Amino acid sequence: MDQPLVVPLWIMAVVSVIQLLIVLGAAAAAWIAYTKVTAMVADLEARQLAPLREKVDAILVDVKSITARVSHQTERVDLAINGTMERVDETAARVRAGVHDRVSQVAGVVRGVRAVLTALLQRQSHA
Repeated sequence: MDQPLVVPLWIMAVVSVIQLLIVLGAAAAAWIAYTKVTAMVADLEARQLAPLREKVDAILVDVKSITARVSHQTERVDLAINGTMERVDETAARVRAGVHDRVSQVAGVVRGVRAVLTALLQRQSHA
């Protein structure tokens, strides 16, 4: 009959040692790759990102300054417009009052003339 395959113990030990060496080699290679990538990223940041960050910071300072100026100018324009609108409203009220007075005077004169004409016409019709 068939006998089960028996692997000697020393072969299993040698294979385990080879596996250990392979895992250690892979770990060492991964560590070396990690340190190289880290150094490369640090170098890239120092050469490329730091100057770019400085430029962006300078642009943001300019934008903040411009925003402050625009806000100040907007306040000034708003105050000027509000003042002008108040003066226009006051002028319109004065014009309206002046026109109303004149119209009232003219209407009074017209009513007076009408009353006189009505009275004259009624006197002539009774005579």
